[in-house]
Amino acid sequence: MNAGPLVLCPIDFSESSAGSLRYAALIAGHCGTRVLVLAVEDPRLTEAADLGTGVLWTPDDCTLEMQKFATRALGPDPVSLARLEHVVAVGKPAAEILRVARERSCGLIVISTHGLTGVRKLFFGSTTERVLRETPCPVLLTSGTSPGHIGVPDLKGVIGRILIPVDLSEASLPQAQIARALGQALGVPLILVHVVEPLRSRLAARLHLVGVEADRRAVAEDGLNELAESVACNPRPETLVVYGEPAEELAKVARDRQAGLIVMGLHGSPLLGPHMGSVTYRLLCLSSSLVLALPPAAVASESVRREWTQALEPFAQR
Repeated sequence: MNAGPLVLCPIDFSESSAGSLRYAALIAGHCGTRVLVLAVEDPRLTEAADLGTGVLWTPDDCTLEMQKFATRALGPDPVSLARLEHVVAVGKPAAEILRVARERSCGLIVISTHGLTGVRKLFFGSTTERVLRETPCPVLLTSGTSPGHIGVPDLKGVIGRILIPVDLSEASLPQAQIARALGQALGVPLILVHVVEPLRSRLAARLHLVGVEADRRAVAEDGLNELAESVACNPRPETLVVYGEPAEELAKVARDRQAGLIVMGLHGSPLLGPHMGSVTYRLLCLSSSLVLALPPAAVASESVRREWTQALEPFAQR
């Protein structure tokens, strides 16, 4: 098949980023593409090394370390290792991750939500949030727990179900269609979820809140059912309306329903208030599930959805 979207995987040499590299290599291997393994060095550290040792730092030093790290993470698999292209950058981690993603037209960023805590802590936490807010392509966020060596047959058990939080805007259908392609490829069911947030207004005390909340829930249920029919997959997606703070409720549903993958949009909504990326970032602090974050451009682009649907075909054929 034709080469699929290029996968970018930033690492910081921690066990958590070893887990993200395993996911990236698995995706690349079955989509017929390559993985750009990116290490971002702090310019202050490279300066200190130069001044303290008298030996000039070069990117080759880091590349050699990256190769050793990849071998430990993936094992001595020549096919998987041959798919890796090592890239070294010096600067601010988020800016370099985004720059490489744009310059190399990457189709996916795979990044761990946890990293090192010592002097070499480079890019997780606030950097992950900035990547989410400015990413030009989908981002797969892996938890701090490394999955070990995994293969395609293991994915169905790891994921179990796919959770799709939607705000019932125009972006919800293409978001659900991307999740449908993943669900069909992996052979796992879908759950469409809408969170009804509490009303925050000085007028709330004057309103008949019981009736208002019932109406809001009824509208959400109708919207979810219509969306489930539009997704047109077999079996039909399960629908669920919950009430409360979005990140907390989504984490609870993912845990209770054993959903190992959450497919979220990063678009904003006048109804939800904050940029969706902030909800995603909060969710990452509460849930250990994989999260596939979709920026507005990816959700809106039919060519992007078609590209990933075609890239996922090898999974469905196995």
